[in-house]
Amino acid sequence: MDLFLNTFLNWDYIREVFPDLLRTGIENTLLIAVCSAAIGTVLGMGLAILGLSTKRRLRWPARVYTDVFRGLPAIVTILLIGQGLAVLARGLVGRNPYPLGILALSLIAAAYLGEIFRSGIQSVDKGQLEAGRALGMSYAKAMALVVVPQGVRRVLPALVNQFIALVKDSSLLYVLGFLVSQRELFRIGQDLAANTGNLSPLVAAGFCYLVLTVPLTHLVNYIDRRLRTGRKVTDELVAAGKVA
Repeated sequence: MDLFLNTFLNWDYIREVFPDLLRTGIENTLLIAVCSAAIGTVLGMGLAILGLSTKRRLRWPARVYTDVFRGLPAIVTILLIGQGLAVLARGLVGRNPYPLGILALSLIAAAYLGEIFRSGIQSVDKGQLEAGRALGMSYAKAMALVVVPQGVRRVLPALVNQFIALVKDSSLLYVLGFLVSQRELFRIGQDLAANTGNLSPLVAAGFCYLVLTVPLTHLVNYIDRRLRTGRKVTDELVAAGKVA
């Protein structure tokens, strides 16, 4: 038991690593996740719109992109972009792998977010689009103002789940060799664990991940319950003839 506690819960090492985890690790982890989510959301919505197009020349590139980036292991994509593009993009980012790591996660997230958005948009009744067109809206305007907002609302839990995945996947960027000031939670814990031969710093890093992800998981459950309750109330009102 003493060996177990000393290996995983050595408070001296935990106290040593916590300042860096709080000061540097959490900040970089959230920055990577938020930036990747923002870029991935924009690209993902574009992929969803292309994937719903009736024109094959627009639909197939989106399908191929989605299949490739969902099919490749994330670590392979990160290495190909973080190291492969580093030579081509040296004029823009220099030798700094940080932007390329964010780009890699963004491209991966876009493939998943595109499918989430597409399923949400397809779940909206076609009558909503027809109603918008009947009011004089163009197809694009009806999609942007009527269909897409309803579709996004229906997949909010899945979107938050994808952000949680990005928070955890940020740990994979350690392979790019960030500077000390750029390290995320996992890299900080791993560095001290490697130097001391003790796993307590990684346990501390894991605890920080839980602090970030567990509240978001409960937020997903809360949003899902609210959406289900809202749909149930609406269905009951429709059945009672109080909603058109």
